[in-house]
Amino acid sequence: MVSLRFPTATSPRLPPPPAPNRAAIAATLAATAAAAAAAAVAAASLTLTAKSAGRPVPHPAPSAPLWASLSLADAAAPASVEPRTGAAFPAEAAGGRRLLGVGLRKASVLGLKSIDVYAFGVYADANDLKQQLKEKYQKFSVSELKENSELINDAIERDIRMTVRLQVVYGRLSIRSVRSAFEKSVGSRLQKFAGQDTKELLQSFVSVFKDEYKLPKGSVIEISRESDHVLNISIEGEEVGSIQSKLLCQSILDLYVGDDPFDKNAKDIVQENIASIIKS
Repeated sequence: MVSLRFPTATSPRLPPPPAPNRAAIAATLAATAAAAAAAAVAAASLTLTAKSAGRPVPHPAPSAPLWASLSLADAAAPASVEPRTGAAFPAEAAGGRRLLGVGLRKASVLGLKSIDVYAFGVYADANDLKQQLKEKYQKFSVSELKENSELINDAIERDIRMTVRLQVVYGRLSIRSVRSAFEKSVGSRLQKFAGQDTKELLQSFVSVFKDEYKLPKGSVIEISRESDHVLNISIEGEEVGSIQSKLLCQSILDLYVGDDPFDKNAKDIVQENIASIIKS
């Protein structure tokens, strides 16, 4: 092993440091000030250019740790947008239900004019879809399942947690109009599946849409099927009703993804995504 030894004698004194060069320091400070002034002029020029072009003025982002940037990026994950109205829907609903597709509910006025009433998004619990449907349909390919009418009918009928999120896009929609429309559309589906008098069940549903609720543009109504076929209805995040009825759940979901849906293209996209989930 090599041993490093240091002499014990007193180290010689070093000569004193030279006096600071005042001229050099002054030149450095002047150069720094000039650079700062140039940067300020450039920033002002960029601001004026951006304003004159009608673009947002860029601002430097505040310093933040990397984890904060990643968290913000995750929170701002892009939503799906209904193309005609621009209504945006989050990728997940309550309980982690996945968005399967978006569509548009239209209505005709006096049989002459069509208006956009609300956009809607259909959500479902992915685990429920797999548990309820995978065994029956695992032998089919995704392309085959896209054309399989039984698949969507099973999704409507079975105990799968699903949500239909309605976002109002018509500025003059009243709760009375919603109640009347559901009375007609849900009533016809109840008759379709039950084949008997269902007025009492229908009234238990439409009665939750009370006149006291207002529906300005952008309002959100959520209609959810929970476990054991419990139907929950909320308006602007407030639960307004809960009804346990497999028939009622089936009838409402049929409006959006059944044989004669409000938006055929949305129904096809929902079915394709269900097929992809159960095959994953």
